[in-house]
Amino acid sequence: MANQNTSTIIVTGGAGYIGSHTIIELLQQTDYTIVSIDNFSNSNTDTFDRIEAITGKRVKNLNVDICNLETLELAIASVKNPIGVIHFAAFKSVPQSVAEPLLYYQNNLGSLINILKICQKHHISNFIFSSSCSVYGNVEKLPVTEQTPFSVAESPYAQTKQMGEDIVSNYTKSAPSFKSVLLRYFNPVGAHTSGLNGEYPRGKPDNLVPYITQTAAGILQKLTVFGNDYDTRDGSCIRDYIHVSDIADAHVKAMNYLIDNKQSKQTSVFNLGTGNGVSVLEAVHSFEKVSQQKLNYEIGPRRAGDVINIYANNDFAKKELNWIPKYNLDEMMLSAWKWQLHLQEEK
Repeated sequence: MANQNTSTIIVTGGAGYIGSHTIIELLQQTDYTIVSIDNFSNSNTDTFDRIEAITGKRVKNLNVDICNLETLELAIASVKNPIGVIHFAAFKSVPQSVAEPLLYYQNNLGSLINILKICQKHHISNFIFSSSCSVYGNVEKLPVTEQTPFSVAESPYAQTKQMGEDIVSNYTKSAPSFKSVLLRYFNPVGAHTSGLNGEYPRGKPDNLVPYITQTAAGILQKLTVFGNDYDTRDGSCIRDYIHVSDIADAHVKAMNYLIDNKQSKQTSVFNLGTGNGVSVLEAVHSFEKVSQQKLNYEIGPRRAGDVINIYANNDFAKKELNWIPKYNLDEMMLSAWKWQLHLQEEK
């Protein structure tokens, strides 16, 4: 059992959406020192003020590009007793990855390889990789379990996650003392229940829920639902939306699982979803109900790279990690709206 008071967990992409919520949970549930690595290429410097407002604790951030091994090495030298890494840092826009595939392969895979080299050099033996349900592609049988075979990746982003999982698994096999967890998120949404931290997209959002909240707030003119002719109950794509704080809680449990040597094999894989499929239109209607806002939306054509229908079987994470998602769809939407209103007040 590691001494939490003297050991450090490194969180790459700590200023990002899921990274910042995970840091909040780590600070509230453990006594580890937390160090973030984030160069703010797709996040905001004031995130650490938000974390401090919620937890009362200031987190040190190393402002380096993980794709630059030399500057990463210099930064890591200042970290005392690192025992675990949670690796979030990656580009995550499906449409952007279709338009700029080389950027995605270079950034997402280069950064992963570099952080594993750091683990190797500094004997950091506990590693969590931020993966995605997009690794499954379009599947024939639902819900998906961790054993569901991968279909062809629908986007370069999804392929970087498939390849990233292979890189982590293969490195783990080569290093006897190294242990890893691959966490396949379904669709993280919502914001911290305080309303003080949430998804903060730069420019126009690619994800559904910030697009919904920005449309309701009048920042965006209208929401386009991409396709209503899919083979689903209302014609729109089906996703497994899960509250970001539930995802964050799973990371704390997964890190404890590694540090306490509870896993039976070197690399463990977990689906993080609620187990419920929700259509895009159902998500829209849930938001309208809890916010009491009528949303300006239209039906548009299908979008390249979109999977039609996916939701999780989360039994394994429940059993092994003792992880139970707490928030339902209405609570997810309400928290996202509360965060949007907070951003409006700040301006």
